Amino acid sequence: MGVALPPRVPRRWFRHAIPLAVFLLLLYFFCAWSLREWPHLLWEEPKNPDPWDLSPLLKPSTGARSGCQSGAQSCISKGPPPLQTQQQSRPPEAPQLEKPQCLGPRGMLSRMTRTFRDSLNTEGDVELSQYLAGWRELIRFLTPLGSIFAFATGEAFNKVTALEARVHGPDAVHYKTLAGMVEWERRAGLLELPGIAPRNYATSSGSRTMLLLHRALHWSQLCLHRVATEMLEGPDAGEQCNDAYSKALAPHHSWLVRQAVRLAFLSFPGRGRLLKLACPGTREAEARATLARAAGTLEDVYNQTQGLLAQRGLLQLA
Repeated sequence: MGVALPPRVPRRWFRHAIPLAVFLLLLYFFCAWSLREWPHLLWEEPKNPDPWDLSPLLKPSTGARSGCQSGAQSCISKGPPPLQTQQQSRPPEAPQLEKPQCLGPRGMLSRMTRTFRDSLNTEGDVELSQYLAGWRELIRFLTPLGSIFAFATGEAFNKVTALEARVHGPDAVHYKTLAGMVEWERRAGLLELPGIAPRNYATSSGSRTMLLLHRALHWSQLCLHRVATEMLEGPDAGEQCNDAYSKALAPHHSWLVRQAVRLAFLSFPGRGRLLKLACPGTREAEARATLARAAGTLEDVYNQTQGLLAQRGLLQLA
């Protein structure tokens, strides 16, 4: 009995089976490689890190304290974290605001008011050395405020220098106070006749120079007081100080000088700008209050000087 042979496989089936077997083999190897490599792809760090990344070099070892040497036994800290870590965890402290310089004891306005106040002695007289020192502080304060102040302080500086030469000169013993100076110059025949001006401040009597400074102090006091106390909707600072000039100094100046001064007031800074220059770094209310106190001290000095000069008949000396 013969064995039955399988049916003959068509040659077309072999032609499609060979590429399919090759594809299955490739798929098998790909799956095997993926199962071996995926854990590394998921958990490993990149094999080529950024060459500019320095964080691995700066990162301290876990729990290690500074000062542990290489090769030493473990020195992991079991106590509280280092002090630097504790400081970083604290909330930042609020910065302490410094007091504005113009309000402090070394501020220009404080020095000026203190020096002028010290010129008023208990006997109702005016100490000349302190008065002139106060004027020097006033000149330093007024000069940066504008061209009109620079003009006024330039004239005041010449008068202060001339009177200081007498206060510290060979006759200094007679130039301690305003009353003593006037008495001695009258007795020595040094007072000028009213309406007769000397050639310069160096040859002028101390009493006449004092009278000119006295008038300039009045204008400074009025100007600063009005800048500090006027309402915002009122006249501007330039108009206020121009009006103060008309009352304190203009009657004693020639027509030409008055016109030049009025032109200079056209470039006068506004009230806000003037307050910032006078007391930088403060709010407007603080600057106004500080300026008002300074003007009040100048008024006290002016009133006492005015009384001394009036009693001695010297208000028309110049």
